Amino acid sequence: MESALEEIEFLALSSNRVEVLRLLAAEPHSRGELATETGASQATLGRIIADFEERSWIRRTGGEYVATATGRIVADGFTDLLDILETERGLRDIVQYLPTDEMEFDLRHLADATITVPSQTRPNAPVQRLLDLLRDAEEVRTFSHAFNDQTIRVVQERVATGGQRFSGVFSPGAIDALTADDRLRNRLESLRAEPDASLRVRTDGVPLAVMIADDVVHLLLRDDSGVLQASLDTTAPAVREWAIETFEAYWESAEPLSGSL
Repeated sequence: MESALEEIEFLALSSNRVEVLRLLAAEPHSRGELATETGASQATLGRIIADFEERSWIRRTGGEYVATATGRIVADGFTDLLDILETERGLRDIVQYLPTDEMEFDLRHLADATITVPSQTRPNAPVQRLLDLLRDAEEVRTFSHAFNDQTIRVVQERVATGGQRFSGVFSPGAIDALTADDRLRNRLESLRAEPDASLRVRTDGVPLAVMIADDVVHLLLRDDSGVLQASLDTTAPAVREWAIETFEAYWESAEPLSGSL
């Protein structure tokens, strides 16, 4: 009897096997329909069908084939494995920068995330991605250890023209960095004065840099030295739920930004 690993290898070595099993797990197909869907020859399909019938993964019903209950289990499990590996490949180069200790959701929810990394021609690409999202957003909520000059400019201009509602929780260091510069301090004062803007400071700090721009959750990812390495954004509902819950928790544990800057 073949081991489970050998069965995995049996499927993995043939994309046609994977596709045929996936199709038959979804609904019955004739051999002609399988040939059209997969592009496999009749000889190849004959071998696949024989192998699958030997394993009781499929059965014939009239002139069609369909997956058995165990065949559907195998199809679902193998599809899940493929999805996991595709997600891992996408995250492989940035996983060391992900704040996974704080991310209370399954990383599989990042399967369709947009990852932006700096390049020689676009060294500021991750921040530019964030700015593009901010320019279109009607509601922005953020919790972050940083609030740079480009971001605060876009937010202040959008809020001042009535195009955006903004709520932010920041670490003391983020506010200190802004108030140390006269121009940025004035912009922060202007933003704080807007009725559609609310800013708070969390004494214990904020270990993440997350913005929720309407339905999009955006993370800026830095290395241990604070150098920006990438950004990641997604519209996955589970990630957005986590981001909103985390924002609300930080908001409740922070104090309004008040007094003279």
